Amino acid sequence: MKKFERFEGVVAPLDRANVDTDLIIPKQFLKSIKRTGFGVNLFDELRYLDEGQPGQDCSNRPLNPDFVLNQPRYQNAEILLTRRNFGCGSSREHAPWALEDFGFKVVIAPSFADIFYNNAFKNGLLLVRLEEDEIERLFQETEEREGYALDVDLENQRIITPRGEILEFDVDEFRKHCLLEGLDDIGITLQDDAVIRQFEQQHREQRPWLFR
Repeated sequence: MKKFERFEGVVAPLDRANVDTDLIIPKQFLKSIKRTGFGVNLFDELRYLDEGQPGQDCSNRPLNPDFVLNQPRYQNAEILLTRRNFGCGSSREHAPWALEDFGFKVVIAPSFADIFYNNAFKNGLLLVRLEEDEIERLFQETEEREGYALDVDLENQRIITPRGEILEFDVDEFRKHCLLEGLDDIGITLQDDAVIRQFEQQHREQRPWLFR
């Protein structure tokens, strides 16, 4: 997992509440567990005018011109701004995989579903909770200004708007540490690699019959 570094990214506004994981990445794409290649099918039912299938070439599929991510001004967005209860519905790690593979590093909303919230952090995606009035103000500013970008500073837990307004947010210290250091569950375990190897050696010496 890559270390999360401070960056300034364009914001894409998804003005929709209760976006569930099946809308983020539809169920037919869950057969693969490679963690990559899901970006082209992110919000598949909203982005395209036909029904997508696994392994399909999406380059010639008809796009929905009204969907926000199909609009030229949001093509390189790295921050998704959305409404309450984002990521509700069934549990699937494919949802944060798809968001990250598309290019998003941060999702900002008033609230998130618990399972999605945990899955996102474990896969390097920063979720930021802000108050409803702050979210509404960001929506207005994003719509008014093309190329609207936010400065995301995880180390100091703050977002800086183009006007210089500072929006502070809370994040669990352990999750923050993992993002800043680029540690997923395997990376955390491997920090104790020497201790694990020592235990394995002692285990072989004390119970050699188990390894014959």
